Amino acid sequence: MTWDEFVAECIPQPRTIRVEAYEGSGAYGDVYGSPVDVGPCVVDDTNRVVAVQTQDAEGTEAVSSTTVFCPPDANVPPGSRITLPGGRTARVLATSRLDAHGLPLPEHVELSLE
Repeated sequence: MTWDEFVAECIPQPRTIRVEAYEGSGAYGDVYGSPVDVGPCVVDDTNRVVAVQTQDAEGTEAVSSTTVFCPPDANVPPGSRITLPGGRTARVLATSRLDAHGLPLPEHVELSLE
C-alpha cells in the first residue's frame, strides 16, 4: 500500500503543511530553504517525549506537542520550520523515515515538532 492509497482509504481530512527546510547556520543565524507545501499529511496534536536530533551527541530530550506523518519523499531535516494548517509555526525536533519492510504498510516520514 502506498502513502497516497493509505490516505485516500483511511484519512477523511488529510492536511497540507508548509516546510522551510533547515540548511544550516550562517553569519546571521539559521538558514532555511524556500517554503514548500507538503501533503497529504496527518497531523496529531499529542504531547510526547522525544530525543532531539542534533549535530552533536548531547542526547537531549524535549516534549513534542505535535507529530506529523508525511509522504515518504518529504525532505524535512531536523531544525526545519513547519507551518501547520491552523497557522502555528514550529521547529522539527526529530525526523524518522519508516520503511514498510515488505509488509502491506505505507512508507512515510514522521516529524516530531516542538
